[in-house]
Amino acid sequence: MRENHRSLTWETRYARRAASVSSSAIRELLKVVQTPGMLSLAGGMPPPELFPIQAMQAACQHVLSERGREAMQYGITEGYAPLRQFVVEWMSRSGLQLDESNVLITSGGMQGLDLVGRLLINPGDSITVESPTFLGALQTFTINQAQFLPVPTDEEGILPVHLEAALQKRPALVYLIPTFQNPTGITLSARRRREIVELADRYQTPIIEDDPYSHLRVEGEEVSPLIRLDAEMRGSTGGGLLGNVIYVGTFSKILGPGLRVGWLVGPAMVIRQLTILKQGVDVHTGVLAQMIVHQVTQDDFLVGHVERLRTALRLRRDAMLDALERHFPPGVQWTRPEGGLFLWVTLPPEMDATELLAEAIESKVAFVPGRPFYADESGQHTLRLSFSYPTPEQIEIAIERLGKILARRLR
Repeated sequence: MRENHRSLTWETRYARRAASVSSSAIRELLKVVQTPGMLSLAGGMPPPELFPIQAMQAACQHVLSERGREAMQYGITEGYAPLRQFVVEWMSRSGLQLDESNVLITSGGMQGLDLVGRLLINPGDSITVESPTFLGALQTFTINQAQFLPVPTDEEGILPVHLEAALQKRPALVYLIPTFQNPTGITLSARRRREIVELADRYQTPIIEDDPYSHLRVEGEEVSPLIRLDAEMRGSTGGGLLGNVIYVGTFSKILGPGLRVGWLVGPAMVIRQLTILKQGVDVHTGVLAQMIVHQVTQDDFLVGHVERLRTALRLRRDAMLDALERHFPPGVQWTRPEGGLFLWVTLPPEMDATELLAEAIESKVAFVPGRPFYADESGQHTLRLSFSYPTPEQIEIAIERLGKILARRLR
């Protein structure tokens, strides 16, 4: 006689760190974006027509024909040595002096954040974040069982006086996106960057500098990364790079997110420990992807490609700012980013962006409501718009539709 066996109730077996994490609002929204005719101002995706397909095809062919056996084999955890050397040279353009011992290749920038969280966060530790901040980072640090100390921002970035108050509570780390911040598009001012580096030094608190966007500047002056300012403050150079900053970089926004290749930069002793942690996660980032990325960066290709990206993003950003001026009603405000992929909209306090999204989707327009970007789940009257993916013509149509919905609601 067959026994009646009950299936395991899996939910009761989930670890606490898994149960505390919700699905990414953007990942869920991208399912809606695939609806035919939907105009997406939601995901921060690079313009697909600018993916360097031909250069990638040539790089793939070269790597597989010349070094195919090595490309398909296991590699060292630290990463493909020529690519690490390229990162050293690429970051030297910002005035930072490194060597390969300061670089770890990762499977995208998100893995870099996860590894740093594993290294620095004990369950229950507090970490300091901008308010609002990148929701993917909130998700990653929540998995690492962190508590959050959100610090307010203004048009110059995070407010140092409030940051110092948070640092007095001895957080495990400070997480910042200083340049073209996700979600606001704001750039932390040069003056405040120096203040923050000095504050972190005074309170001996690590800074995690997440920098996916700084190469996508479309106007204004370049601003030194925090890791360079920190190194200059203590006279750190070369393989002796010391200090309080771990830098997270990625090729996702400048070559293609499908590659999943990024990097971490920090003091050699920290990179060694992060390397050990990575060994227990994925052994190493895919060697084939690393070799292809390295090959496509040869002969200064990346410099010209980034310039083409900047030109395209400038057209899209300007199209959105112009459309916002013409179509959005009084009482709605937005940021004016100097680069990156996003801008931030603030609605009248009584409006709820989640309710607005439901109506916008009916009009075939998608955006991301602001609440998931706040560690304290505030910001219901804010939203993020991305200008990187749609064409200028699509941006005009989408903003006009949103403007009509807002005008009706405000009446």
